[in-house]
Amino acid sequence: MPGVNAAAILAASLEESFGPHLKSVCERTARALAACGYSGLLVHSGSLVPVFEDDRFHAFEAHAPFKVWAPVSDVPDSFVWFEPGLPPRLLIHRPEDYWHKPADPPAGYWVRHFDVRLAGDFGAARAALPASLAQAAYVGDTFAQLPAWGLKAVNPTALMRRLDYVRAAKTSYELTCLREANHLGARGHLAAHEAFAAGASGFDIELAFLKGCGLREQELPYNPIVALNAWGAVLHYQVLEKASPAHSHSLLIDAGAEFAGYASDITRTYSAEDAAFGALIERMDRMQQALCASVRAGVDWRDVHAQAHRLTGELLHDADLVRCGADEAVAAGVTRVFLPHGIGHLLGLEVHDVGGFMAAAEGGELPRPPGDPYLRLTRRLEDGFVVTMEPGIYFIPQLLEAARGDARGRLINWARVEGFMKFGGIRIEDDLAVTATGCENLTRDAFKAVAGSPAV
Repeated sequence: MPGVNAAAILAASLEESFGPHLKSVCERTARALAACGYSGLLVHSGSLVPVFEDDRFHAFEAHAPFKVWAPVSDVPDSFVWFEPGLPPRLLIHRPEDYWHKPADPPAGYWVRHFDVRLAGDFGAARAALPASLAQAAYVGDTFAQLPAWGLKAVNPTALMRRLDYVRAAKTSYELTCLREANHLGARGHLAAHEAFAAGASGFDIELAFLKGCGLREQELPYNPIVALNAWGAVLHYQVLEKASPAHSHSLLIDAGAEFAGYASDITRTYSAEDAAFGALIERMDRMQQALCASVRAGVDWRDVHAQAHRLTGELLHDADLVRCGADEAVAAGVTRVFLPHGIGHLLGLEVHDVGGFMAAAEGGELPRPPGDPYLRLTRRLEDGFVVTMEPGIYFIPQLLEAARGDARGRLINWARVEGFMKFGGIRIEDDLAVTATGCENLTRDAFKAVAGSPAV
């Protein structure tokens, strides 16, 4: 609303929704503990991983099973202790240290819901736990002192599966965090687009994205993919060139932000000045939005993936990239030459969130369709799931050359394909919160809020 402070609205939403979120986490954890025969759960935030033969450490990332309890992402060797019927206990690792700044005592909207204690080392953490942990389970990294703590089980599969399965459906608090992660990501994407339009290098485009988000690279949920020109054909392109290309034809940028431990995952593709490639991007955008419109509770994600290939066949035909109809392109495997990856995945505390193949909390897996080894989600969608929708078409030399040598080759318009090779490919990705009747497009809403208009 005009004149209303967006930060105040966010703060009020977090304050209101965190308590019910934590109650939900406690209730489902209690059910999982009872089903598996444990009296309590100890969750570790993770440990620093040392660089080989050095006294430095790799960038720390808190484990998702810890972050679901509290928005603490930057404090290694901390713990949550949960015993049904009691408030969860948060043990923050805070050593005496003059080499590094110790963690600040936690503060904010969520702290009053915990029994918070500071622990200088593993010994102090153990002293803050019950005397006996003989019936408790532990989830997290192992460390030298752990065997002496006397836990019943370490990372037990049956319990972890039950805890992971329910994470797919998000609480109101989690949706608030995911919306804000998309807002931050949208700011970064708009800044990155401006840098690309000014002729920046891949390195400078990433710097623009970071500044737009207001985050350090290690605070992002994943390293951004910044692919200029033909490098857009490398799906997880990992290089950041520091020199601008002689001619900037296109940009494919796959980059997300993180808020309170929750990730956004956003991809956009831009044409510098080529009208034909720009028209192809617009056609892909219409296809992506049609797929988004098909998302609702009760839909089998494997059916969405199959529909993506049917629509890809239509796009390839409409763009004169193939010499056959959509059905033949799918049946002959031609669409998989241009779209070799899955259509999306669960999103939350992890970019590729857990539980995508689970048939039930108790066990069983839902198989990928034949011919789709890279699909990351096979479950039927439920109200509260958050998924990505990321169709694309790519001009990948290895896949095209393989197709040229077999029966698929006669179905491809090679002259037309050759004209698009310098652009690499197109991917458009939004984050969707599934509802009973459709979905909330977290990404498009964020772009509208940040820029005042939809972004492609």
